[in-house]
Amino acid sequence: MIDTQEQFLKQLTSLYWENGYNPEPSQMERLAHFAELVVDKNEVINLISRKDIPSIIENHVFISSYIQNYIPEKCQRFIDIGTGGGFPGIPIAITRPLMRGVLVDSVKKKIDSVAEFVSKLRLSNVKTECSRVEDPEFIGRHKDSFDLVISRATVPLVILLRYALPLIKEKAYVLALKGGDLSDELHQAEVRYGANIKKATIYDLHYRPSNIKNIKGKKLVQIELVK
Repeated sequence: MIDTQEQFLKQLTSLYWENGYNPEPSQMERLAHFAELVVDKNEVINLISRKDIPSIIENHVFISSYIQNYIPEKCQRFIDIGTGGGFPGIPIAITRPLMRGVLVDSVKKKIDSVAEFVSKLRLSNVKTECSRVEDPEFIGRHKDSFDLVISRATVPLVILLRYALPLIKEKAYVLALKGGDLSDELHQAEVRYGANIKKATIYDLHYRPSNIKNIKGKKLVQIELVK
């Protein structure tokens, strides 16, 4: 019988090959191990929807690692705001090992789980924090620190930018995984933070074989921010 991690590895490898990417085998193995850790932990803590377990590779691990293709090469330090079960922060840490990051969430049981994943995956380039990013103490520790902000955004873009601005360097990028029609969200963000937004782009995250025309509505917002 094939174990879960091996099944995950086959799914990941297939998705990457289908889309013309060939990551290092060690990274693929870590991503598969991460998926297995999340599934096991999800039995006791709700990190992802239980109905999403069968599609954890495509909907969570693959799509989180896939967005690393949109990260400017010059970015060196990232923050994952509202990391939840470690998405997209842990897959980014695995596929971009030279980057350093902070994974933050205000729900202690979730960030404790993510800290456990980081330890078991032996990821030395990220650390975890239980905090709200708008708290003055957190801002005091991390002010002007990051050139990349990532999030599987559960908050509107205008709020994500409010969270991001005190934490970024003079120039930074925001990458937010979202879905649906984002025109109103982006417009509100541009009205409020137009002076800080140098450029904003929405990408359709289509991929083979199951989302060639992006029927699943997976999107990535990339915003170039300046202070």
